[in-house]
Amino acid sequence: MRLMILLKNIHFRLFFGAVMISFSPVFVNIANVAPTTSGFYRVLFGGIALTFFIFLSGKKISFNQSAWIAIFCSAIFFSFDLWFWHRSILYVGPGLATLLANMQVFFMMAAGVLLFKQKPSVRQIISVPLAIIGLFMVVGIDWSNLPQNYQLGIVFGILTAISYSGYMLCMRQARINSTYSIPMREIAIMSLFVSIFLGSTAIFEGKSLLIPTVIDFSWLLAYGVLSHAVGLVLIASSLARVPTTEVGLALLLQPSLSFLWDILFFNRSTSLVEALGVLIVLFAIFLGFKRNSQQKLLG
Repeated sequence: MRLMILLKNIHFRLFFGAVMISFSPVFVNIANVAPTTSGFYRVLFGGIALTFFIFLSGKKISFNQSAWIAIFCSAIFFSFDLWFWHRSILYVGPGLATLLANMQVFFMMAAGVLLFKQKPSVRQIISVPLAIIGLFMVVGIDWSNLPQNYQLGIVFGILTAISYSGYMLCMRQARINSTYSIPMREIAIMSLFVSIFLGSTAIFEGKSLLIPTVIDFSWLLAYGVLSHAVGLVLIASSLARVPTTEVGLALLLQPSLSFLWDILFFNRSTSLVEALGVLIVLFAIFLGFKRNSQQKLLG
């Protein structure tokens, strides 16, 4: 009962949603299934949960042709996003993989300049070299000395950020003429599309879609329902109604907590230089954040 009262508070919903999403890489790491398989169940369980809630609320799912095309394209990008990110998690750990994925802020900034002729602010321009410096402090300057899988994990993390930027741009297009205040319908349909893409990919890769144990099923169900469905809806329902600073802090909370979970749950060793690098990257993400683009997408 107390939780239901708290959920009526938009500020609580925003940060509670960020906490839910921060556990995503934890679920990926502990579920004993292949990376593509965990992505498949995330969007399958999450998509079913969202669709069930929509119909339970007596709402309809209806889009025009251009919105359907944009949602389909967003699903393609989100499929790549999960494919790259889940492998990055396994190679470099949940914390760094999530930090790299949040570099999407800078790719969105580049898209704004190149595609929409938006002029970046001074703080956004400053954020780019700051992020690069912080990242080098985390992963090290001598690239050649890093293990091959670690190098691959970093590359996959950056490709995750690029893919997620493509997803957001397509979803933004899908919502141009939308009359829905929360993109629950778009995310539900997109999720089901992605489940088809990733399910087919897993079969093509020769990976089984069978879940080994009840415990693994529980982790994947929590991943899909709590992190994907509940987390996204809680954040989306709050964005348009809270101050910009709070949105920026929520943007930082998710990768910060994911890095913390990596240290607490998976014994990630972190030096003082690495910790400082993480803080610099998080600060750069905060500087690079632009509310307008996020609000058009989710609010």
